[in-house]
Amino acid sequence: MNIIKMKGIGALVFAMVLFVVAHTSAMGQQRDLRHPELPAGCEHLQPEGQQVAFKVYAEGVQVYWWNGASWGFVGPIATLYADAGFRGKVGTHYAGPIWKSNSGSLARGANPVRCTPDAESIAWLLLEADETDGAGIFAGVTYIQRVNTSGGIAPTTPGTFDGEEVSVPYTTEYYFYKKAQ
Repeated sequence: MNIIKMKGIGALVFAMVLFVVAHTSAMGQQRDLRHPELPAGCEHLQPEGQQVAFKVYAEGVQVYWWNGASWGFVGPIATLYADAGFRGKVGTHYAGPIWKSNSGSLARGANPVRCTPDAESIAWLLLEADETDGAGIFAGVTYIQRVNTSGGIAPTTPGTFDGEEVSVPYTTEYYFYKKAQ
């Protein structure tokens, strides 16, 4: 009889732990779906009438090419992750600019609006999603926002030969928006 009671109590405790973990996880996801805080002077990066649909963390490089006189931007190469610890790969980001999920959906950005709150890092951006394709996390995205950037700016020293390419590490957060309902 005591063993049965212990099993019942153990099952109850186990169920309570699962509830707390699920509730905490759901709260974390809700927190991630809030609009990011924008510094003074960058308020124009907040899309009107939009809600956050998805947020990812990116780690990668910004690629630049030396043309003999200056560094030209080639494009990004980054991995998209589910959390700030860069765990749980959810997709990739590359020139276009294009974001592609592991499930195959993609979003292409256009018409960037910029703000540079940190001269040591690449600009924060708001882009219109001029193309989306496939079912998945990027389906129906209307805007893409790049914030909280670190690194990624073009070198300040000249290249050593025409056509030289350099990859500058960067991290950032990308917010994907859909029209508010």
